[in-house]
Amino acid sequence: MSYEFKQELKLTQKLLLTPQLKLAIRLLQLSRQELVELVREELEKNPVLEDGRLDADEVPAPESRTVEMEWQDYLEGLGDYTVRAGLGSIDNSDEDYREGLLERFSSSETTLKEHLMWQLNSSSLNEREKKIGEFIIGNIDEDGYLRMIERGGMDDETYRDATIKEIASSIGVSTKEVEYVLDVIQEFTPSGVAAVTLKECLLTQIHQKSIDPIAASIVEGHLEMLAKRDYKGMAKSMGVDEEEVVRGARLVSELLNPVPGAGFGRDEARAIVPDVYVYKVGDEYLVVLNEDGLPKLNISSYYKKLVDNNELATKEVKEYIKDKFHSAVWLIKSIHQRQRTLKRVVESIVRFQREFLDRGLRYLKPLVLSDVAKDIGMHESTISRVTTNKYVQTPRGIFELKYFFSTGVSGASGTITPEYVKEKLKEIIDAENPANPLTDQQIVEKLKACNITVARRTVAKYREELGYLSSNRRKRP
Repeated sequence: MSYEFKQELKLTQKLLLTPQLKLAIRLLQLSRQELVELVREELEKNPVLEDGRLDADEVPAPESRTVEMEWQDYLEGLGDYTVRAGLGSIDNSDEDYREGLLERFSSSETTLKEHLMWQLNSSSLNEREKKIGEFIIGNIDEDGYLRMIERGGMDDETYRDATIKEIASSIGVSTKEVEYVLDVIQEFTPSGVAAVTLKECLLTQIHQKSIDPIAASIVEGHLEMLAKRDYKGMAKSMGVDEEEVVRGARLVSELLNPVPGAGFGRDEARAIVPDVYVYKVGDEYLVVLNEDGLPKLNISSYYKKLVDNNELATKEVKEYIKDKFHSAVWLIKSIHQRQRTLKRVVESIVRFQREFLDRGLRYLKPLVLSDVAKDIGMHESTISRVTTNKYVQTPRGIFELKYFFSTGVSGASGTITPEYVKEKLKEIIDAENPANPLTDQQIVEKLKACNITVARRTVAKYREELGYLSSNRRKRP
């Protein structure tokens, strides 16, 4: 069999994104503050750019008839236990049981991922195992739990096995390798991190701290009874005195941390600065972009003269200035395009949600990205980018743009949004008798009386999203 070299011509079409188009796409996703920071960085790096607010020389803004930039066309190608609720607490003044409390809080100067990656890189694992470790750490949530798949109705053991299989399948390694690396990571600090279930998290801490076996017995088989503070039931089931159960429950409550990631990488409270304002003027709504603090970019007249005059600069200098000039012009055009696109999207949302702005939450309409995309003649991906991490101030308050997009829930009076259902659910729970809280089924009936028909599991889902416990855990004397 012989081999030979050949040359042949082949004509193909490829989608290529130039650096300029990538910048235009990136600008769409930036929030107002991020845009301001990017512009300030460019002002420092590009001598051709000037802040028009600080200089009298201004160039006219691009004309409104400018054709939509070509990047628009390119885009078209493109039941675990509630951890945060805690495990219940027992009033106790004995300081001996509070020794472990300091472990519940860690320095907020670093994120949980950074803390774990530092330990991973310092470990004795080989490079392949560290790659597995990076993937595992990347899927640990802010609470410190390893979350890869939906739990559904799986028990603890099945859920853990399914999680390990999913990791192994995702990165093409064996389940034994994943189990080994996971065991190593679970020895890291904070204690209990990278657990798949609450039980595993607490048992890991009990093992590492050598806590009394009574605590392990409670965690192993009676977590639900512990959450209900059913000490008599636990004592009867375990065949021990109630006092011993209370002591074990106190150990669990005081020395174990159900949220090992607490204190790491939490977002600090910050004031929201809207990207867009919506004002009501007469019977119409006016959309105004928030450009406070955003530098007004211009091209420096000094450098323009250098390029135009043959005697003022060398060829190399002129080439450098021309390159910076083109970058500056593209940045200015891209920012203007971003601002026009953002305004058009918000104007479309206002048209769709006019009744909400006029009459309140009950009239918030179901809306999807394709509705707005079709309305203003853009691609859905563009709408998705524009509405990411941006806020609008309206007469009804400040909302993230994503807030206005949701699917509908059928009601007796028509289709309503999940946000309205959650608001009614919140009102019902807030008005209930604390000594006799409403069950999910009773809430279903209450909502039905308000012409809202939803399933009990939907009520349970919305209740958990709002941070409310189940009825037996909300009960107060």
